[in-house]
Amino acid sequence: MTVQDRQALSVLKAGLAAIPVADPERVGAGLLEYVRLLGRWNRRFNLTGTRAPADIVRRHVLDSLTVAPHLSGDRVLDAGTGAGLPGLVLAIARPEIRYTLLDSVGKKTRFCLQAKAELSLANVEVVRDRLERFEPQVPFSCVVSRAFIDGPELVEKTRRLLAPGGVVLAMKGGYPTRDLEDLACRGLSAEVIPLSVPGLGEARHLLIVRP
Repeated sequence: MTVQDRQALSVLKAGLAAIPVADPERVGAGLLEYVRLLGRWNRRFNLTGTRAPADIVRRHVLDSLTVAPHLSGDRVLDAGTGAGLPGLVLAIARPEIRYTLLDSVGKKTRFCLQAKAELSLANVEVVRDRLERFEPQVPFSCVVSRAFIDGPELVEKTRRLLAPGGVVLAMKGGYPTRDLEDLACRGLSAEVIPLSVPGLGEARHLLIVRP
């Protein structure tokens, strides 16, 4: 194990101690393999601007993991998944749920397909398509998105994809005042929950909408 891998593992173990997950040893091993794979692809395809493995753990993996307790139902759409964030992280942490990872950029979906294969994630489907054109055969119980589009736009583009009682989870940075105002103008109410990313001193919030 390299020095960088040991640093990433240390940050990951501390994070998993603060964010309860079932079977943390299995989850930690899977997440560390994801970080290694993302690092290799980053050198060629620039999937994320973060390079150091420990920073990838802190800024992307643990950040994604904070939404795990708030998932609803058994079918989740990760809209605008990018490098599989948060979808691949959640698929490792909560394998009882099925995930569809959606993105329109080829290099990103190719990475997600490779990660699915290397990490043996049978609960993951990867789709290359634009959100507004995507037509799933079965609706989703939950849509989650991280740093993709504004909350109100996400709701408008995904509400047709939700099963009755479905929920939209938009991961945000600072308190989403503008999103709440825009949603209210559209006759929609929302809940905001503060999230805490271990080792990251930056504001994070989860915008929850039930259209």
